[in-house]
Amino acid sequence: MKLRIAHFIHRYPPALGGAEAYFARLSRFLVQQGHEVRVHTSDALALEAFWSSEATRLSAGITWRDGVRVHRHPIRTFFGRRVALKALSMMLPISLRSLTMPASPLMPSMWGMASWNHPIDIVHASAFPYGGPIRCAVRLADRWGVPFVLTPFLHLGDPARTVDRTRSAYLAAPLRWLLKRADVVLVQSQMERQAVLEVGLPEQRVLYQGLGVDPAECTGGDRVRAERQWALPNDRLRIGHLANLSEEKGSVDLVRAAQRLWARKVPIHLVLAGPMMPNFRRFWHALPSQEKRHVSLLGVLPEEFKADFYAALDVFALPSRSDSFGLVLLEAWVNQVPCIGYRAGGVAEVIRHEQDGLLVLCGDVAALADAMERWLTRPDERQLFGQKGRNKCLMEHDWLPKLQLVRDVYLNLCGKRTPD
Repeated sequence: MKLRIAHFIHRYPPALGGAEAYFARLSRFLVQQGHEVRVHTSDALALEAFWSSEATRLSAGITWRDGVRVHRHPIRTFFGRRVALKALSMMLPISLRSLTMPASPLMPSMWGMASWNHPIDIVHASAFPYGGPIRCAVRLADRWGVPFVLTPFLHLGDPARTVDRTRSAYLAAPLRWLLKRADVVLVQSQMERQAVLEVGLPEQRVLYQGLGVDPAECTGGDRVRAERQWALPNDRLRIGHLANLSEEKGSVDLVRAAQRLWARKVPIHLVLAGPMMPNFRRFWHALPSQEKRHVSLLGVLPEEFKADFYAALDVFALPSRSDSFGLVLLEAWVNQVPCIGYRAGGVAEVIRHEQDGLLVLCGDVAALADAMERWLTRPDERQLFGQKGRNKCLMEHDWLPKLQLVRDVYLNLCGKRTPD
């Protein structure tokens, strides 16, 4: 049964991000399976393009990537955008408020496209909190009376807090409406599953998926070449971090933890890769120059350098408040690099404390520093945890069954429909 599939997502490669990479992989897999896939996305390369006309964008229009038809819709920005959207949101019914959420890109052409006459069999969208593209996906599904699948990639913040800003943003009323509208919601952790169930969805509509890793894409790097290319010191414990550098991803906390160690002359060096978000940029500019010497900022990391990045590391850290899973943890593990993270979101389930990594309480910078120092003095434990992580990835995180699950969800949903 050949399916005509529409995917909606806020950005798409070459834009970097876990959700973006996942949907590109899924779309490519489905095309290889003989299905037709059309992706609708924004023209943003950088996240800042959602609200700033100065940020980097790609060419709007239709292109083809790995057999997938990609339609990039232009984002509209204007002075006073946040205030205007907030005022408009107050006048709209709950079913339309996701279109005016401040974090979401504003794309009139995507909304207009969702009423087009190109027939479709199933619609799948992602990711929260970017509600606008998801609402357009719902419109298209309604237009054709077809199933709607949602992968929200919920970021649930600090579970110890009764009221958490991240969790509140990702479960805002307009986004809860989108969850309830889905025929199937695919989740990446049991914590995410529980959060979706608490919104009110029946258990049979919430399916655990989990994500995978392809070792061939990120292993085989050259440690010496990486040291030379990025002028990395070889007499310090190298701790890596790959993310949109920000407070939410734990980038600021990681540097603050390192500051505690540098003050005591503990020999560690941070290797940070990824684009700077505004809150991290402000923090970085205020950092003393003598401390910046202990940090290598690599910027946006091209795919061809990813293997060398992991080969250069002794430890990988993701003290994030805003990850539904954390694909980079799997990439570190297949390189036998042990991981440190916060007890928050999907990271708290992906890392198995004292088995393949270390978990500390969300926001506990002192404990994060202690975890980093521990692995400076225990190289055998680092090696053991890294090997256990690799073994787990090879046994539990093969991409093929993860992608086949989504394909089977599509086929089952479409099989329930009356043939045209």
